Amino acid sequence: MTAKKSEHADQLIEEFKSLVVDAEALIKATHDNPSETIANLRDKALETISGAKEKIASLEGGLADKAKDVAAGADEFVHRNPWEAIGVAAGLGILIGLLIRRR
Repeated sequence: MTAKKSEHADQLIEEFKSLVVDAEALIKATHDNPSETIANLRDKALETISGAKEKIASLEGGLADKAKDVAAGADEFVHRNPWEAIGVAAGLGILIGLLIRRR
């Protein structure tokens, strides 16, 4: 996974965590409402949020593991093929330079 994708994934996870916190606060704000319908909806929403928290925690760990694997693979490639790595980096640099110059 590239650094940019990892950064976007981290940002998405943080935004989702914030959403979960806001949803929990909203649900808890209805705690004093005596309506049975509201109570049922509140309980179901809290269950859903709990499941979402668990999934986010596992996703976060998975992303960290994938990032480590990609970094290790890149490091190994560069050590086995230093000249190829330099050539690829130079080619990408030229391509990015050309794209930036066009704008």
